[in-house]
Amino acid sequence: MSASEQPMRVLRPEKTLRELALEKMRDAIVNMHFRAGERLVERDLCDQLGVSRTIVREVLRHLESEGLVAIQPNRGPIVAETTPEEARQIYEIRGVLEGIAAKACAEQRHPAVVAELERILARIRAAYAANELAAVLNATTDFYRTLFENSGRHVAWGIVNSITARINHLRSMTIKTPDRDKQGPAQMQKIIEAIKAGDGMAAYEAANVHVTNAAAIAEALLAEQQDAKAG
Repeated sequence: MSASEQPMRVLRPEKTLRELALEKMRDAIVNMHFRAGERLVERDLCDQLGVSRTIVREVLRHLESEGLVAIQPNRGPIVAETTPEEARQIYEIRGVLEGIAAKACAEQRHPAVVAELERILARIRAAYAANELAAVLNATTDFYRTLFENSGRHVAWGIVNSITARINHLRSMTIKTPDRDKQGPAQMQKIIEAIKAGDGMAAYEAANVHVTNAAAIAEALLAEQQDAKAG
């Protein structure tokens, strides 16, 4: 094939510098390398990430759209602080939509979906056992992606996915609390068991119990943080 007959193709690396910088910054905020309320100085971020100020500004704007960064007058970008009320609303959305997805999965009763959820839950348990909390977050996101995609609730997943960064920011706090490494997977196991049994209402309720427990932990932690600042 001559050069003139070859199809036009623009070759590019798998991920751009901007995408890589965005992932690094998102992970740093979710994993609390940067704390809530902390200033994000562009010059320092350029040095830490090894990218231009233009890329840093684009990344900060994107993270602002995800709710992880806030721009304050006369102070510039900071790590956004989640209030207990905001957390309550996030978990409220999760409870409703995850319950719907779990119920729909149970009604479809696809053995392959149950097997995949079991496989992902095993990853979550293994990550907890190894104290690899970033792997816990990634596997948990995969668990819910599998749940939503196989329930046919793609619009619902789009809504949840739009706040995944904020969900993971909260989840990064709750998964560190005592016994969460046992309680969380046990609650997720009940979701799977209800799906396997084809019991839609039991799956809905199990999903809600899991979210309600996580919400209570997150709201208590955020309230403690607010009290500490006020004190």
